[in-house]
Amino acid sequence: MNTELTEEEMRLALFGRSEPPAPQTKIHTQAVTDVVMVEPIEAVRKRQISKGFTPRLRVTLRVGNEFEGKMYEMVHEADTLSSLVAEQEATMIARKKFRFVEIVSIKSM
Repeated sequence: MNTELTEEEMRLALFGRSEPPAPQTKIHTQAVTDVVMVEPIEAVRKRQISKGFTPRLRVTLRVGNEFEGKMYEMVHEADTLSSLVAEQEATMIARKKFRFVEIVSIKSM
């Protein structure tokens, strides 16, 4: 058996024939059948969701601009269940107009 191969024989063994195969063109023919028009399906109407109960807290504050002076009572309604968030929100709004703010009560409505 001959153990020495020529370069051509090695290429032929590794890569196959070097000639590219002839391109084959495939022609697809499809018969056009009768076209059927389908009416669009009506979109499902969304149900109007009624606004349910919104959790609210009523925060009562005593506010004023004078130290140990005249104090006014202020009521703030917060749309949350968290008493801490309601307290912070009410205090922040009261601080815009008044210097001294004191929380009196926080009640759910």
